[in-house]
Amino acid sequence: MSTIGFGGVVIGVSLASQTGWGSWEVLLALVVGIVSLALFCRRQLHLDEPILNVRAFGIRSFSVGTSLVMVDFMVIMSSMYLLPMYWQDGLMVPVALTGMLMLPGDIINAVVSSISGRLFDRLGGRRPVIAGFCVAAVGAVLLVLTNSHSAYWYVVVAHIILMIGAPLAMSPAQTYGLNALPPRLAADGSSIMNTLQQICGAIATALSTSLMSTGEAGQRTRDAVSSGTRMGFMLTLALAVIGVIVATVFVRQQQAPADVEETSATQSAGHEAPAER
Repeated sequence: MSTIGFGGVVIGVSLASQTGWGSWEVLLALVVGIVSLALFCRRQLHLDEPILNVRAFGIRSFSVGTSLVMVDFMVIMSSMYLLPMYWQDGLMVPVALTGMLMLPGDIINAVVSSISGRLFDRLGGRRPVIAGFCVAAVGAVLLVLTNSHSAYWYVVVAHIILMIGAPLAMSPAQTYGLNALPPRLAADGSSIMNTLQQICGAIATALSTSLMSTGEAGQRTRDAVSSGTRMGFMLTLALAVIGVIVATVFVRQQQAPADVEETSATQSAGHEAPAER
């Protein structure tokens, strides 16, 4: 069920760039995928040892953290998919030089990833996640404004800004979600995040391809590729904005996992939690 479900969704999104979102192939694949995923989740709820314990989504902070991780991963994957094509076919940069021009952003990504966890320890999850998505949105805006004659330094700077923001939000969002789980669900929560990251990465790539094809309008000239990648970067921008909104609205001070379990047990027994003074 999971294979058919996740596969159906990815295939449906992938086919949309070729046959259109309204084609029967896309609609059939999406319907089969979504229905299979619903049946998969229903079955997991009735197993003593589920493959993925979807009960973890019953904890609000975990659901919010997982959603933010998925959005952030899609921001990274969509930009990493589009940028090399823009460099090579939009700016006519050789392959070897493309790798060198991508390197500064990748180095910044690694550096920020190594320190973002410490920011969570000092500031909590809310401020680093919001700041990260805001910075990523700025980088995405700069990429949306590119064209076939953009300066190399401009694209490199836009990439660096994006790679400051995305990893800045990733680790705090992941820690925020996993910290909300009680110990018995910790392994399941990690498995759920790892699984959904792969699926969302595939979906982000497929959506970027679809938008890029729309922007190119059937052509493969330098200007057409630049136009297509700009439309693809609009997806990156939209995802970053969604991340800002979700983090601003839903990320709050966390309740300890033990307190979450105790509160749930108290409520299920029909007792009221004492009012906070």
